Amino acid sequence: MNKKIQLQDLGSKDYKATWEYQEELFKDIVDLKIKNRREELDLETPNYLLFVEHPHVYTLGKSGDFENLLLNEKQLEAKGATFYKINRGGDITYHGPGQIVGYPILDLENFFTDIHKYLRFLEEAIILTLKEYGLECGRSDGETGVWLGVGTPFARKICAMGVRASRWVTMHGFALNVNVDLGYFDNIIPCGIRGKAVTSLQVELGVEKVDESEVKSKITKHLANLFEAGFV
Repeated sequence: MNKKIQLQDLGSKDYKATWEYQEELFKDIVDLKIKNRREELDLETPNYLLFVEHPHVYTLGKSGDFENLLLNEKQLEAKGATFYKINRGGDITYHGPGQIVGYPILDLENFFTDIHKYLRFLEEAIILTLKEYGLECGRSDGETGVWLGVGTPFARKICAMGVRASRWVTMHGFALNVNVDLGYFDNIIPCGIRGKAVTSLQVELGVEKVDESEVKSKITKHLANLFEAGFV
């Protein structure tokens, strides 16, 4: 079992280029697992966590409803945004500057083989991170991600999640709103959920700007503890 996770901060990177890079890492891990089984080998499989910030983009999960995108092609162009239908779970979401996107590409057989536990651990890492900023966040029944004000008329989502897994290898991940322009969420029905707001760490704290590198450091710390992993 390899419990080391290679941390890569890609900075600002195009969504499609990042997706292709994810697919490349994902395929390499799956191919190695197949080789191990066919040839009765025991070669270590690598694990990765990619941090990235995307230019304005809307992505729709494989089971999502296209009608949850409220812009046509010309309007997308006017907003300087792109759109992709992709192979993760979940509905529609937005990525853009000021948002911390994390893509864990893990061989879960190095940790545990339970997708629900995996999703809960991703959520928990964000919940614990936000707790360090004095925010009490939680889960909303039947809805993935991390929320504030659960069970009240003021429920609002601060972190979206959507993953894909095959042969216990994961890709895609979470998107935490830190200093993001929340106006871009007005162009979609976020995650296909009507009547619920979206928020950011910046808005909740009432500050001009949150230190994103500090947030990433806290997320990494909590993921390491939850997965009993070491980052390299």
